[in-house]
Amino acid sequence: MPELPEVETIKNELLPHVVGQCITGVTLFWDGIVRQPSVEEFCSRLIGQRIVGLSRRGKYLIFNLTSSKALIMHLKMTGSLLLASAEPEKFVRAIIHLDNETGLYFRDPRKLGRMWLAEEASSIMGKLGPEPLEADFTPEILAQRLHGRSAPIKAVLCDQSFVAGIGNMYADEALFATKIHPLRSGKSLSRDEVEHLHSAIQRVLWAAIGNKGASVDTYFRPGGELGTAHFQFQVAHRLSGKLCPVCGTPIERIPIRHRGSYFCPKCQPSQACDII
Repeated sequence: MPELPEVETIKNELLPHVVGQCITGVTLFWDGIVRQPSVEEFCSRLIGQRIVGLSRRGKYLIFNLTSSKALIMHLKMTGSLLLASAEPEKFVRAIIHLDNETGLYFRDPRKLGRMWLAEEASSIMGKLGPEPLEADFTPEILAQRLHGRSAPIKAVLCDQSFVAGIGNMYADEALFATKIHPLRSGKSLSRDEVEHLHSAIQRVLWAAIGNKGASVDTYFRPGGELGTAHFQFQVAHRLSGKLCPVCGTPIERIPIRHRGSYFCPKCQPSQACDII
Protein backbone atom coordinates (compact mmCIF):
# COMPACT_ATOMS: atom_id res chain seq x y z
CA MET A 1 0.00 0.00 0.00
CA PRO A 2 1.29 3.48 -0.78
CA GLU A 3 2.19 5.05 2.57
CA LEU A 4 3.03 8.61 3.56
CA PRO A 5 6.22 8.93 1.46
CA GLU A 6 4.55 7.55 -1.66
CA VAL A 7 1.45 9.76 -1.32
CA GLU A 8 3.61 12.80 -0.48
CA THR A 9 5.68 12.14 -3.61
CA ILE A 10 2.55 11.89 -5.73
CA LYS A 11 1.26 15.16 -4.28
CA ASN A 12 4.56 16.97 -4.85
CA GLU A 13 4.90 15.76 -8.43
CA LEU A 14 1.27 16.43 -9.37
CA LEU A 15 1.13 19.95 -7.91
CA PRO A 16 2.68 21.89 -10.81
CA HIS A 17 0.61 19.97 -13.35
CA VAL A 18 -2.88 20.08 -11.83
CA VAL A 19 -3.27 23.22 -9.73
CA GLY A 20 -4.99 25.84 -11.85
CA GLN A 21 -6.33 23.28 -14.30
CA CYS A 22 -10.04 22.89 -15.03
CA ILE A 23 -11.73 19.48 -15.00
CA THR A 24 -13.30 19.02 -18.42
CA GLY A 25 -14.60 15.49 -18.09
CA VAL A 26 -14.67 12.26 -16.10
CA THR A 27 -14.37 8.78 -17.59
CA LEU A 28 -15.14 5.81 -15.36
CA PHE A 29 -14.20 2.28 -16.33
CA TRP A 30 -15.38 0.93 -12.95
CA ASP A 31 -18.19 2.70 -11.12
CA GLY A 32 -17.21 1.14 -7.79
CA ILE A 33 -14.30 3.54 -7.46
CA VAL A 34 -16.77 6.34 -6.58
CA ARG A 35 -18.06 6.20 -3.00
CA GLN A 36 -19.80 9.57 -2.66
CA PRO A 37 -22.07 10.97 -4.09
CA SER A 38 -23.79 8.92 -6.80
CA VAL A 39 -21.74 8.24 -9.92
CA GLU A 40 -23.93 10.61 -11.94
CA GLU A 41 -23.61 13.44 -9.42
CA PHE A 42 -19.90 12.85 -8.97
CA CYS A 43 -19.23 13.27 -12.68
CA SER A 44 -21.58 16.20 -13.29
CA ARG A 45 -20.40 18.16 -10.23
CA LEU A 46 -16.73 17.77 -11.09
CA ILE A 47 -16.97 18.99 -14.68
CA GLY A 48 -16.15 22.68 -14.89
CA GLN A 49 -14.42 22.81 -11.51
CA ARG A 50 -10.93 24.24 -11.29
CA ILE A 51 -8.35 22.65 -9.00
CA VAL A 52 -7.14 25.39 -6.66
CA GLY A 53 -5.04 23.31 -4.29
CA LEU A 54 -3.68 19.85 -3.59
CA SER A 55 -2.72 18.51 -0.17
CA ARG A 56 -2.14 15.26 1.68
CA ARG A 57 -3.54 14.04 4.99
CA GLY A 58 -2.26 10.67 6.08
CA LYS A 59 -2.61 8.47 3.01
CA TYR A 60 -5.36 10.62 1.45
CA LEU A 61 -4.95 13.09 -1.43
CA ILE A 62 -7.22 16.15 -1.30
CA PHE A 63 -7.93 18.20 -4.43
CA ASN A 64 -9.51 21.52 -3.43
CA LEU A 65 -11.97 22.87 -6.00
CA THR A 66 -13.44 26.28 -6.83
CA SER A 67 -16.82 25.14 -5.48
CA SER A 68 -15.18 24.76 -2.03
CA LYS A 69 -15.82 21.03 -2.32
CA ALA A 70 -12.96 18.53 -2.13
CA LEU A 71 -12.16 15.65 -4.45
CA ILE A 72 -10.60 13.04 -2.15
CA MET A 73 -8.68 9.98 -3.29
CA HIS A 74 -7.27 6.99 -1.44
CA LEU A 75 -5.03 4.65 -3.41
CA LYS A 76 -5.46 1.73 -0.99
CA MET A 77 -3.29 -1.31 -1.75
CA THR A 78 -2.42 -1.03 -5.44
CA GLY A 79 -3.46 2.40 -6.69
CA SER A 80 -1.37 4.92 -8.63
CA LEU A 81 -2.16 8.30 -10.14
CA LEU A 82 -0.58 8.85 -13.54
CA LEU A 83 -0.45 11.97 -15.69
CA ALA A 84 -1.09 10.82 -19.22
CA SER A 85 -2.81 11.53 -22.51
CA ALA A 86 -2.57 8.13 -24.20
CA GLU A 87 -5.06 5.30 -24.41
CA PRO A 88 -5.57 3.80 -20.96
CA GLU A 89 -4.27 0.33 -20.21
CA LYS A 90 -6.49 -2.31 -18.65
CA PHE A 91 -5.89 -1.42 -14.98
CA VAL A 92 -6.99 2.23 -15.31
CA ARG A 93 -10.30 2.55 -13.46
CA ALA A 94 -10.98 6.28 -13.93
CA ILE A 95 -9.70 9.33 -15.78
CA ILE A 96 -10.13 12.91 -14.58
CA HIS A 97 -9.67 14.93 -17.78
CA LEU A 98 -7.95 18.32 -17.49
CA ASP A 99 -7.93 21.29 -19.84
CA ASN A 100 -4.17 21.04 -20.46
CA GLU A 101 -4.93 18.03 -22.68
CA THR A 102 -3.79 15.56 -20.07
CA GLY A 103 -5.65 13.50 -17.53
CA LEU A 104 -5.26 11.99 -14.11
CA TYR A 105 -5.34 8.26 -14.68
CA PHE A 106 -6.32 6.30 -11.57
CA ARG A 107 -4.62 2.93 -12.07
CA ASP A 108 -5.63 0.19 -9.63
CA PRO A 109 -5.14 -3.50 -10.48
CA ARG A 110 -7.07 -4.80 -7.46
CA LYS A 111 -9.95 -2.31 -7.58
CA LEU A 112 -9.52 -1.19 -3.98
CA GLY A 113 -8.96 2.54 -4.51
CA ARG A 114 -11.71 5.05 -3.81
CA MET A 115 -12.79 8.61 -4.69
CA TRP A 116 -15.20 10.95 -2.91
CA LEU A 117 -16.58 14.42 -3.61
CA ALA A 118 -17.38 16.07 -0.29
CA GLU A 119 -18.13 19.39 1.36
CA GLU A 120 -15.65 18.66 4.14
CA ALA A 121 -12.65 16.38 3.67
CA SER A 122 -12.66 15.55 7.38
CA SER A 123 -16.05 13.88 7.00
CA ILE A 124 -14.44 11.26 4.76
CA MET A 125 -11.08 10.79 6.43
CA GLY A 126 -12.39 10.26 9.94
CA LYS A 127 -10.28 10.73 13.05
CA LEU A 128 -6.74 10.55 11.80
CA GLY A 129 -3.86 10.86 14.23
CA PRO A 130 -1.17 13.54 14.05
CA GLU A 131 1.06 13.94 11.02
CA PRO A 132 4.43 12.43 11.96
CA LEU A 133 6.48 15.03 10.08
CA GLU A 134 4.75 18.08 11.50
CA ALA A 135 6.35 20.21 14.22
CA ASP A 136 3.59 19.43 16.71
CA PHE A 137 4.40 15.71 16.59
CA THR A 138 6.98 15.74 19.36
CA PRO A 139 8.56 12.96 21.44
CA GLU A 140 6.32 14.12 24.28
CA ILE A 141 3.21 13.69 22.15
CA LEU A 142 4.36 10.23 21.07
CA ALA A 143 4.96 9.25 24.71
CA GLN A 144 1.51 10.51 25.72
CA ARG A 145 -0.18 8.58 22.95
CA LEU A 146 1.70 5.39 23.81
CA HIS A 147 0.75 5.60 27.48
CA GLY A 148 -1.41 2.63 28.42
CA ARG A 149 -1.24 1.05 24.96
CA SER A 150 -1.08 -2.72 25.41
CA ALA A 151 -1.19 -3.55 21.69
CA PRO A 152 2.02 -4.52 19.86
CA ILE A 153 4.01 -1.43 18.92
CA LYS A 154 3.96 -2.50 15.25
CA ALA A 155 0.15 -2.53 15.27
CA VAL A 156 0.02 0.80 17.11
CA LEU A 157 2.22 2.53 14.54
CA CYS A 158 0.03 1.23 11.71
CA ASP A 159 -3.16 2.48 13.40
CA GLN A 160 -4.13 5.59 11.42
CA SER A 161 -5.97 7.05 14.42
CA PHE A 162 -2.70 6.89 16.40
CA VAL A 163 -0.47 8.52 13.79
CA ALA A 164 -1.38 9.25 10.17
CA GLY A 165 0.42 7.86 7.16
CA ILE A 166 2.69 5.16 8.59
CA GLY A 167 2.07 1.68 7.28
CA ASN A 168 3.72 -1.70 7.21
CA MET A 169 6.98 -0.81 5.47
CA TYR A 170 7.98 2.24 7.42
CA ALA A 171 6.86 0.86 10.77
CA ASP A 172 9.21 -2.10 10.19
CA GLU A 173 12.06 0.22 9.24
CA ALA A 174 11.58 2.57 12.22
CA LEU A 175 11.41 -0.31 14.69
CA PHE A 176 14.56 -1.87 13.26
CA ALA A 177 16.37 1.46 13.51
CA THR A 178 15.51 1.64 17.22
CA LYS A 179 16.13 -2.07 17.97
CA ILE A 180 12.56 -2.52 19.21
CA HIS A 181 10.87 -5.90 18.72
CA PRO A 182 7.58 -5.41 16.80
CA LEU A 183 5.62 -7.40 19.41
CA ARG A 184 6.64 -5.18 22.32
CA SER A 185 3.61 -3.46 23.82
CA GLY A 186 3.38 0.26 23.21
CA LYS A 187 3.31 1.03 26.92
CA SER A 188 6.51 -0.95 27.57
CA LEU A 189 8.79 1.50 25.77
CA SER A 190 11.14 3.51 27.95
CA ARG A 191 11.49 7.27 27.62
CA ASP A 192 14.75 6.84 25.72
CA GLU A 193 13.16 4.29 23.39
CA VAL A 194 10.27 6.65 22.66
CA GLU A 195 12.67 9.47 21.81
CA HIS A 196 14.72 7.21 19.56
CA LEU A 197 11.56 5.87 17.89
CA HIS A 198 10.30 9.40 17.26
CA SER A 199 13.60 10.33 15.63
CA ALA A 200 13.66 7.11 13.58
CA ILE A 201 10.10 7.61 12.30
CA GLN A 202 10.93 11.06 10.97
CA ARG A 203 14.32 10.03 9.60
CA VAL A 204 12.90 6.99 7.78
CA LEU A 205 9.99 8.94 6.30
CA TRP A 206 12.09 11.90 5.14
CA ALA A 207 14.63 9.56 3.54
CA ALA A 208 11.86 7.72 1.68
CA ILE A 209 10.38 10.99 0.44
CA GLY A 210 13.82 11.99 -0.78
CA ASN A 211 13.95 8.72 -2.71
CA LYS A 212 10.46 9.30 -4.19
CA GLY A 213 8.78 6.42 -2.36
CA ALA A 214 9.18 2.67 -2.54
CA SER A 215 8.21 0.68 -5.64
CA VAL A 216 8.07 -2.76 -4.07
CA ASP A 217 4.90 -3.76 -5.93
CA THR A 218 2.52 -1.59 -7.93
CA TYR A 219 3.51 1.95 -6.93
CA PHE A 220 4.38 4.35 -9.74
CA ARG A 221 5.09 8.07 -9.63
CA PRO A 222 2.79 10.33 -11.72
CA GLY A 223 5.17 10.28 -14.68
CA GLY A 224 5.31 6.49 -14.62
CA GLU A 225 8.75 6.34 -12.99
CA LEU A 226 9.52 4.07 -10.05
CA GLY A 227 10.55 5.20 -6.60
CA THR A 228 13.83 3.98 -5.16
CA ALA A 229 13.25 4.07 -1.39
CA HIS A 230 13.01 0.28 -1.19
CA PHE A 231 16.68 -0.03 -2.13
CA GLN A 232 17.49 1.51 1.25
CA PHE A 233 15.26 -0.82 3.28
CA GLN A 234 17.05 -2.71 6.00
CA VAL A 235 14.35 -5.26 6.86
CA ALA A 236 11.05 -4.31 5.22
CA HIS A 237 10.03 -6.68 2.42
CA ARG A 238 13.26 -8.64 2.71
CA LEU A 239 12.53 -12.31 2.18
CA SER A 240 12.74 -14.49 5.26
CA GLY A 241 16.26 -15.84 5.46
CA LYS A 242 17.90 -12.74 3.98
CA LEU A 243 20.66 -11.57 6.27
CA CYS A 244 20.42 -8.55 8.53
CA PRO A 245 22.70 -5.82 7.11
CA VAL A 246 23.94 -4.99 10.62
CA CYS A 247 24.67 -8.37 12.27
CA GLY A 248 24.20 -10.99 9.56
CA THR A 249 21.37 -12.82 11.34
CA PRO A 250 18.58 -14.11 9.05
CA ILE A 251 15.60 -11.74 8.87
CA GLU A 252 12.37 -13.17 10.23
CA ARG A 253 8.77 -12.51 9.21
CA ILE A 254 5.87 -12.92 11.63
CA PRO A 255 2.16 -12.00 11.37
CA ILE A 256 0.99 -9.17 13.64
CA ARG A 257 -2.69 -8.25 13.42
CA HIS A 258 -2.88 -9.81 9.94
CA ARG A 259 0.19 -7.92 8.67
CA GLY A 260 3.52 -9.47 7.80
CA SER A 261 6.24 -7.92 9.96
CA TYR A 262 9.94 -8.14 9.17
CA PHE A 263 12.61 -7.81 11.85
CA CYS A 264 16.02 -9.03 12.98
CA PRO A 265 15.71 -11.33 16.03
CA LYS A 266 19.22 -10.40 17.20
CA CYS A 267 19.12 -6.62 16.72
CA GLN A 268 15.51 -6.47 17.96
CA PRO A 269 15.51 -8.98 20.83
CA SER A 270 12.26 -10.07 22.41
CA GLN A 271 11.62 -9.28 26.06
CA ALA A 272 9.29 -11.98 27.36
CA CYS A 273 7.52 -9.73 29.84
CA ASP A 274 6.65 -7.24 27.10
CA ILE A 275 5.52 -9.55 24.30
CA ILE A 276 1.79 -9.66 23.64
